[in-house]
Amino acid sequence: MADKLKKPQKLRARLPRGLADRGPAEIAATRAMVEKIREVYERYGFEPVETPAMEYTDALGKFLPDQDRPNEGVFSFQDDDEQWISLRYDLTAPLARYVAENFDSLPKPYRSYREGYVYRNEKPGPGRFRQFMQFDADTVGSASPAADAEMCMMAADTMEALGIPRGSYVVKVNNRKVLDGVRHAIGVTDDAQWLTVMRAIDKLDRLGMSGVQQLLGDGRKDESGDFTKGAGLEGADIALVSSTIESGDKSEFDERLRDSAVGREGREELQEIRRLVSASGYDSDRIRIDPSVVRGLEYYTGPVYEVELLRETKDEKGRPVRFGSVGGGGRYDGLVSRFRGEPVPATGFSIGVSRLQAALAMLGKLDTRPEFGPVVVTVFDRDRLADYQKMVAALRGANIRAELYLGNPKNMGNQLKYADRRNSPCVIIQGSDEKARGEVQIKDLIEGAKAAAAIASNQEWRESRPAQFSCAEDELVGKVREVLAR
Repeated sequence: MADKLKKPQKLRARLPRGLADRGPAEIAATRAMVEKIREVYERYGFEPVETPAMEYTDALGKFLPDQDRPNEGVFSFQDDDEQWISLRYDLTAPLARYVAENFDSLPKPYRSYREGYVYRNEKPGPGRFRQFMQFDADTVGSASPAADAEMCMMAADTMEALGIPRGSYVVKVNNRKVLDGVRHAIGVTDDAQWLTVMRAIDKLDRLGMSGVQQLLGDGRKDESGDFTKGAGLEGADIALVSSTIESGDKSEFDERLRDSAVGREGREELQEIRRLVSASGYDSDRIRIDPSVVRGLEYYTGPVYEVELLRETKDEKGRPVRFGSVGGGGRYDGLVSRFRGEPVPATGFSIGVSRLQAALAMLGKLDTRPEFGPVVVTVFDRDRLADYQKMVAALRGANIRAELYLGNPKNMGNQLKYADRRNSPCVIIQGSDEKARGEVQIKDLIEGAKAAAAIASNQEWRESRPAQFSCAEDELVGKVREVLAR
C-alpha cells in the first residue's frame, strides 16, 4: 500500500554537550553547601536579591575572558521587538543593572548576595561546563579598601565553614592598579597587546613561569604542537613582568612602580587591605598578597582576589594535581557607572559552587550519600486503600515525609525493593490480621535492607518478617520517629 503510514521514529534521548543532569544525592549536597555559604554571607550583613537568568545583551557587556568577538561566549537570541537578549554569564553584570535601575530606593552602600546558574557558550571539555552555579556577595557604593578586605575575610570564613581547614586554602590578593603601573613602566599602549600580557600572567599556575615568559615573548608551542602567539615583549620587559608577579609582598614594589601614580595607589590599597585583615586576625597563611593574581573578567578596576585550594588529588591518570581556584572577585567601579553616568564604586566575591562541590567531594569534605527518602506505606490489601492513605496523612501531618505505594501491589517484594531504591528509612505494612488487632508492622530498612531483596511474596513476608516490629496503630507516628532518630 503506497500511502501506508510509516512507523514514527523514536526520539533519541541525549543530553547536549557541556551540560549535566543531577540526582537527589548531588542536589542534597549542593543544598547543604549553599546553606553554609548563606549563613556566612548573612553573618556579614548581606541580604538576598534575585535577578533573572536573561538580560538585554548590551546590559551584560562584553567582559568575558579569552573572547575576541563581540558577545562571543554567551547564549543570545533576538526578541520579537528586535532586542537582543542573552543568558547571564555571571551574577555581577545583572546586579549592576539591578542597582542602576533601583538606585534611588536602595540603601548605600548596598550589600547583597545571590545564587544561581550562569551560562557560557564555550567549547565543553573536562571540568568545563556550559551551565554552572555561582554564589556571589557584593557591596555597591563604597570605595573603601575596607570593603575589599571584608570580601577576603568572608571568603576565608566561607572555606572554613565548608570544612576546609587553615593551611588547605589561601585567599590571594592583588590590585589591577599595580598591573597598570607595570604596563606604564614597560610602555605598552595597545589594549590588545596588554590583554595578551594579562592572559599570559593568568596562566602562571597552569604553565609555570617558563610558559608565561614564552607567552609574554614570541609565543608558546604546547605538547600537541599547537602554537599560541605571544605578546611580543622585549627581554627586559619580560624580566620586569616576571619579577613583579614573583615578588610577593616585598618592598621592591616601590622602586619598580616609582614613576607610576596608579601603581603606587594600587600598592597603598594592598597595604591597607593587609593591615585591615591582619588587625582582624587573618594572617598570611589565610590571606596574602600575590601579584600574579589577574582574574579573567575585564571589568575589574582595582583589588582582585582569588581563593585557591592547596590540597592535591589525583587526576584520571593517577597524577597528582592541585584543585586551584574555586572562587574570586574584585573591584569593578565602572560596571554600575555604565548605566548611571557617574562614579559608583563596587566590589564583590563569587564562589564557583559547582567547581567547589566537586573539590569538596574528592577531598571527602562533602557528604554525597543520598538523604533518606520518604516512609513508604505499602498496600497489602487492595480494597483498603483508604486505610493506608489515612496512615500517610497522619505521618505527613506530623511533618514526616511519607507516601503511599502507587505501583502494582501484587508483589510485596517489589514494594520493598521500591522503598529500598527510594532510600526509605522504614515501610509500614498492615494486613487484615494486623488490622483486626489494631496494629501495624514497621519494617526498619536501615537495619534490614539486605533481607528485602529475597522476599518475593506476601506468604514469604508472613514467614520471615526480618527487621520488623509491631505497634498499636495509634502509636505509628511515635514509633516511626524513633526509627528516624537512630
